Amino acid sequence: MRLSGCSEDRIGEWLLKCAVQRGANHYARVFDGDLPPDRAELSNEELGAALCLGGLPYNSAFIRVAAQLLSSPRTNAIRLTRVAVMERVEPVLLHIAAAAARVAPKAQPWAYVREHLHSRNSTLSGALPHWSRFVSQTGVTPFGGGPDVKWLSRGKPKS
Repeated sequence: MRLSGCSEDRIGEWLLKCAVQRGANHYARVFDGDLPPDRAELSNEELGAALCLGGLPYNSAFIRVAAQLLSSPRTNAIRLTRVAVMERVEPVLLHIAAAAARVAPKAQPWAYVREHLHSRNSTLSGALPHWSRFVSQTGVTPFGGGPDVKWLSRGKPKS
């Protein structure tokens, strides 16, 4: 909150705006014009972990945006796991990593997270978004094929 200058009730929306501007394009929307600008000193790993904090009002979009923002080979997996432990968001990141294992098992940083991060706590069953909320999927494809399911990865940041 200190870094953004936002009040407690607006911090989640500010984090969401920053993540979208940094490439979580699937969740693009019009944000309130008086939200403060992004702050470069907040790393993508810290931003993703902040979106998973239990202190924010629950909004599953925060977790889904964090997943897309962090789904990039440019994400520093070592830093991400360190931040996850410091902020105690291991259960949420492990949930995202498990969802990634279903669709894109080799995708980083999630393969690293599954191998190196261990949770001290658990979450209630059904409290986190279903794996299908982290992907883009079509219905039946041409020629009778099954659905086309793609893990949502970070796109190019908005300038």
